[in-house]
Amino acid sequence: MVSPEVLAELTDADSPRGLLAVARLPRFGVETLPVRPDCPYLYLEGLQDPGNLGALARVAEAAGAAGLALSPGCAHPNHPRALRASAGSLLRLPLAVGVAAEALDAHLALAHPRWAALVPRGGEDLYRARLEGTAILAVGAEGPGLSPALLARAGFRAGLLLTIPMAPAVESLNATVAAALVLFEMRRRRDGVQSRAERQDPNGSASQGEEG
Repeated sequence: MVSPEVLAELTDADSPRGLLAVARLPRFGVETLPVRPDCPYLYLEGLQDPGNLGALARVAEAAGAAGLALSPGCAHPNHPRALRASAGSLLRLPLAVGVAAEALDAHLALAHPRWAALVPRGGEDLYRARLEGTAILAVGAEGPGLSPALLARAGFRAGLLLTIPMAPAVESLNATVAAALVLFEMRRRRDGVQSRAERQDPNGSASQGEEG
């Protein structure tokens, strides 16, 4: 038992619940991520704000992402603010730390991934772009955004440079909001493909419930 003053000193929560525990939560590299073809992954490059990291993890899990990879220099996923903002997603979503883009490409090679990045203007319209396959959505740090190297990776070969259509007066969106729009659009497309497949019999014709 400790006094309220000692408890307040030990925790960074505004309103501690009266119970504290110390736990070890190890984090590992890219080898911990599952390889799931036709699913999206989220890659965070140099993100510094733990709260944004937690919010992005929550979005990624909700949208059905296969995993989250953090570049070297990102905020740590065990930061208290990151864990709180994720509402548990950082404890459930497959996650890798200290991951270089090249290492993620190599780890997911069997799924034939392609990189996707958001640009304010001049990219493919998100709602018209082809989003099938295994995609790695890259999100950059607050302020500087993605590095030229990652933008080049997304624009190379079968990669995607995406633009979210917005009213002219708005220049950009918060990174979490932008990532949510992309990941949920990817999920909507996947769900649509699965629904169409379920309505087809093995020979590719319509099911009896849709005939006549």
